[in-house]
Amino acid sequence: MSMKKLAAVVLAMSVSCAAPAFAVAKGGIDVISREEGSGTRGAFIELFGVEQKDTDGKKVDMTTDNADITNSTSVMMTMVAGNPNAIGYASMGSLKKADVKALAISGAAATAENIRKGDYKIARPFNVAAKGQLRPAAQAFLNFVMSAQGQKVIVDNGYVAVNEKAAPFAAKRVAGKVVAAGSSSIAPIMEKLKEAYLLVNPAAEIEVQTSDSTTGMTSAISGICDLGMASRGLKESELKAGLTPVAIAMDGIAVIVNKGNELKGLTVEQVRDIYTGKIENWETLK
Repeated sequence: MSMKKLAAVVLAMSVSCAAPAFAVAKGGIDVISREEGSGTRGAFIELFGVEQKDTDGKKVDMTTDNADITNSTSVMMTMVAGNPNAIGYASMGSLKKADVKALAISGAAATAENIRKGDYKIARPFNVAAKGQLRPAAQAFLNFVMSAQGQKVIVDNGYVAVNEKAAPFAAKRVAGKVVAAGSSSIAPIMEKLKEAYLLVNPAAEIEVQTSDSTTGMTSAISGICDLGMASRGLKESELKAGLTPVAIAMDGIAVIVNKGNELKGLTVEQVRDIYTGKIENWETLK
């Protein structure tokens, strides 16, 4: 880790999550991004055009080399909350208790309702994936997630249901351990789904392991987990390896800044230019 990145992490961990009211962004923009392998980063660079084709037609992540890198949603929130000049991005559903501000994008606020209406277009699926036939315990849990009760948990926690007309869950006491592993963006809602499921099936044991989307897919391919979690679409290589994805929810990606930042919104093009290093100062955006 470079001295700049280390300093950014130390600063974020040492300050209060509540930014002072007078902390107005000025000067250089401190760009914060997720690590390679993160589904949120993969979806972000695709949706904002940060991923671009080179002369050979190959897709290349053009995120500026000056970006500070964090490997989890929670650290991203802490770094942005503690730095008046920071900009980052995170799962919209994870913002409920975060002390950061989500910017409107191209005039649309980052809300679940705007995703449902199609006004906020920076959205991606939350997928779980498995290789081959699920064991009975894992299939029962997935059935709950896709049921009316499971989809209600998703909506109640700020995400968008994929099936608003889902049938009620037919409660069955299916015993056995189920392991879901992967995306740190999906992990919080998976924990909520776990809590709700255990109320109707206390015979089950659900373990949620948090890492990133790529690790989740690798774990599902190798059989380390029952359900891999990916906050992006599956790659062709993952599908060829035998994974079958199921979208359990839709989630927006929010562009976040410190609460003291006076900026209210950006265009897709402005976000792209910030993350590719073309825009480096806050004054450029005012």
